[in-house]
Amino acid sequence: MADEVEGFNFEQKHGKGRVRVGRIWRKEDGQHFFVEWNVSISLLSDCLPAYVRGDNSDIVATDTMKNTVYAKAKECSEVLSVEDFAIELGRHFTSLYQQVTTAVIKIVEKPWERVSVGGQPHQHGFKLGSEKHTAEVIVKKSGALRVTSGIEGLALLKTTQSGFEGFIRDKYTALPETRERMLATEVSASWRYVYESLSNIPVKPPYFTERYLDVKKVLVETFFGPPKEGVYSPSVQSTLYHMARAVLNRFPDIASIQLRMPNLHFLPVNLPSKDNPTIVKFDDDVFTPTDEPHGTIEASLSRSWSKM
Repeated sequence: MADEVEGFNFEQKHGKGRVRVGRIWRKEDGQHFFVEWNVSISLLSDCLPAYVRGDNSDIVATDTMKNTVYAKAKECSEVLSVEDFAIELGRHFTSLYQQVTTAVIKIVEKPWERVSVGGQPHQHGFKLGSEKHTAEVIVKKSGALRVTSGIEGLALLKTTQSGFEGFIRDKYTALPETRERMLATEVSASWRYVYESLSNIPVKPPYFTERYLDVKKVLVETFFGPPKEGVYSPSVQSTLYHMARAVLNRFPDIASIQLRMPNLHFLPVNLPSKDNPTIVKFDDDVFTPTDEPHGTIEASLSRSWSKM
């Protein structure tokens, strides 16, 4: 909401970015759990005097926000999801400070995964995975809530069962049509939950973590299809839509989903020379990987009653 200042409309917010925190939970049976989070906080607050009169009496210092992240991580004595931690931070800032009307908390979870040694999960050993779990939580003083989860860097590739035909051709078109190509992409996905207030979020602690894993599983399985025969993709656009639709059909607690799927290209290699026209003759086998330039395909899908 904008304030009117000296005949101008003025909007402001302030916060703290890139607050990195690691947290270990140690169970009585000797098993350890570990997370690493990168937290960003933005507060919308009634602190106009700080801007127009140099009066800082309503300012929550960004250093205080940083310290709050560590203090709240310490207070969380049980393992919790990145979404639940973001909700806890948002609840804290909007309830403790009278002038704060809205808190926006964004967190990226680094993908530390438990290792197995000799076929057994290690009690305290972890390795760094690939795709990252993201969360954005908006909490208002009224208790209104918006929770969005996501995946970044989910790299997927299949070596067949993909084509691209029937597209517009004009004098600038050089791309040949094909029913046989590789399909590779790096999926970024975000989905918004139906919960709209602090009072109706699930109380089951692992809920958001389990749903994140469930959504990732559906996205991957829809992209690849059955293990033996796979599923044919006539375009990235078609595959993206079916992935989004599968998530909404499977999970009624998700109101909308957005997917971004850039092409990771693998270009055929043909190497001729003056003396040998077939040093390397392409036979759907040798490629040059490249992601520059790449196609960008993105779309969102929401339920008819959902606010995007």
